[in-house]
Amino acid sequence: MQQSSTARELIDIGANLTHESFDADLAQVLERAHAVGVQRIVVTGADEEHSAQAAQLAAAHSGLYSTCGVHPHHAKDCTADTMQRLRALIDTCPIVAVGETGLDFYRDFSPRPVQEAWFVEHLQLAAEVGLPLFLHERDAHARFAAILAEHRAALGNVVVHCFTGDAAALARYLEMDCYIGITGWICDDRRGAHLLELIPQIPDDRLMLETDSPYLLPRDLKPKPRSRRNEPANLPHVLDAVARARCQALDHVAACTTQNAEIFFRLTR
Repeated sequence: MQQSSTARELIDIGANLTHESFDADLAQVLERAHAVGVQRIVVTGADEEHSAQAAQLAAAHSGLYSTCGVHPHHAKDCTADTMQRLRALIDTCPIVAVGETGLDFYRDFSPRPVQEAWFVEHLQLAAEVGLPLFLHERDAHARFAAILAEHRAALGNVVVHCFTGDAAALARYLEMDCYIGITGWICDDRRGAHLLELIPQIPDDRLMLETDSPYLLPRDLKPKPRSRRNEPANLPHVLDAVARARCQALDHVAACTTQNAEIFFRLTR
């Protein structure tokens, strides 16, 4: 499928393409993304198994890149051996970031002290190998920021992906020189309305876009797929919402966010 002449170049910095919902039609998913200008996608590794699968996808498809880490939901299953195998993956594959890692006190699928302990281990791994960090934080701002601040001086680039927090959280993350990832959450007039006022506070050089596919299908997307599955081809919809909230031209936001992702993940064309 050829890219539309009106498509703007975009990079989806977070898509869970190893999710089982993509098993049957990944080739078509990538074609649809390319058709609307999403030529490069960072595939998220959220546990040991899916980090390895993400690396395999990146090796098999031009324009795909991968991260490796253990999401806080899975922190209870993380071990020292897990971290050693993630380190081995970094040593043998062109991984572009450590993560997804962080804290999630909303779901609490793993005990909070366990989440915190493995979050620190990921921060130390990223500092050791010199890779950027792809971070998750939900309802855990105070502890997340405190832990990150303790290690920030030793770290390189950091993105707080799928940002859904409040003004205080955004100000603190920007103060720590973090990048901010925005998803289709901004399109949800129930949960994401507050983001419309916060988005303009993100500097041009700290903003990135993502779908978090297959999750977070934009609520105002029309028509909605029957499966309710989100996919990278919906990133231009997120771009449009972000540009309107920032009162900036689509081309400007597309160019800034693409350049930021290239710099952050050290991507080549």
